[in-house]
Amino acid sequence: MTDNERLAQDVLAALQAHDGLVHLERAYNCMTRLRLAFDAAGIPDGLESDIAKLSGVLGTNPDGTELQVILGPGKAANVAVAFNELLAAQNGATTSTPDRPSEPANDRPQIGDGEALHAKIRAKNATPVKLFFRRIASIFIPLIPGFIACGLINGCLNVVAKGLPDVTTGPAFQLLAIAGSTVFWGLNILVGRNAMEEFGGTPVLGAILGALLAHPNLANVHIFDKTFVPGRGGIISVLLVAILASWVEKRLRRCVPEALSLFVTPLVTFLVSGTVALLVLQPLGGFLSDLIGNTATGAITSGGALTGAILGGTFLPMVMLGIHQTLTPIHAELLARYGVTILLPVLAMAGGGQVGASFAVYLRTKNMRLKKIIASALPVGMLGIGEPLIYGVTLPLGKPFIGACIGGACGGAVQAAFGIGAATLGISGLPLAAATDNIPIYLLGLVCAYVGGFVATLVIGFDDPVDEQPNSEHPERA
Repeated sequence: MTDNERLAQDVLAALQAHDGLVHLERAYNCMTRLRLAFDAAGIPDGLESDIAKLSGVLGTNPDGTELQVILGPGKAANVAVAFNELLAAQNGATTSTPDRPSEPANDRPQIGDGEALHAKIRAKNATPVKLFFRRIASIFIPLIPGFIACGLINGCLNVVAKGLPDVTTGPAFQLLAIAGSTVFWGLNILVGRNAMEEFGGTPVLGAILGALLAHPNLANVHIFDKTFVPGRGGIISVLLVAILASWVEKRLRRCVPEALSLFVTPLVTFLVSGTVALLVLQPLGGFLSDLIGNTATGAITSGGALTGAILGGTFLPMVMLGIHQTLTPIHAELLARYGVTILLPVLAMAGGGQVGASFAVYLRTKNMRLKKIIASALPVGMLGIGEPLIYGVTLPLGKPFIGACIGGACGGAVQAAFGIGAATLGISGLPLAAATDNIPIYLLGLVCAYVGGFVATLVIGFDDPVDEQPNSEHPERA
């Protein structure tokens, strides 16, 4: 049995111990996490804590009725496959749980107690607006592997083109360039499909509506003295029409007789939603798309290092408040418009600040448990997975979290000053370097974030928690 199969078995055992299989709706994965989606009953009491203790688990993240188990790149997909095979083998593919994790008796954050702390933060952030943007962000999660594949191809081609410009005319280079742009050619269809599914409609209707808005023959059609512009509004228009189409389809299914629903519902949904999209939503989406693109690029190009410092320094608090979900469609829109997002390298520096701050804590603390937590979380933190450091180290300690924000500001200033762009989304830290348009400067900014977080934490200091001793209590934890 492999380590991944053993971990999948342990997760399944934890679910069975808490009667979670009854309510589990599905288990799937994103790039770094195994996601256990439960029904309205929610996450079973104690499940999160038990899973967080399993060997190979880097942390947990309760998100509404979904428990996200942080495992790391590659491992998340392998464990998800093994877990679903175990479910299928025992005919128990539906799993779920009752309520959210119980609050710790002590309301003050505990070192390494990331799952309880994160659960409290998530519960406070579960407002309707933030939950809506979380749904919007979930539309793009399945697309991240495509962005990463194409983004890394484009990043490597940029390096080759600068060093060996003569090869750019060769067929191999040109074919790879086509491969690197593939995700953008199909982006409207992919977003339309996922958005329609997320809002409860038929996925293929969302896909063909997305294709309709990008159809090249639209340029040959004139109506009301105006010419349609294929692809206008990008993914913003697609999101708007998918929301409308899902609303139309749901209402048609209520009133159309079942005998006619197979024919009438998809036809009317497509015609009504497509007409409104072309005449109203696409122009509106174009306006919003221009506004987003011009605002994002203008803020960084005009504000430079100052804007980068503000964005890089405030991204971690944005994560705490749950408003970082609004940035996912903005990244995707910038990628669709310009081929790169200049926001991602800036915001990725917050993770670099976490690494630097945590390393400073590691050197100064005498708490061996804390040292062990940091030693295991630092490598994955450098790879862009910051939750174990945030919720297990810097945030409970308080002052190192401020140091991490300062480090993020230092790195963000460098990225914005040079206008570094990334041709992907969904990754950060060291792996993001390969997808940027200037690898040396990106790495320079990342080093500045490391150093900034490290120095700031040493200067600010922190209250070193007392090492836990067997059969003793220390209520005065930092």
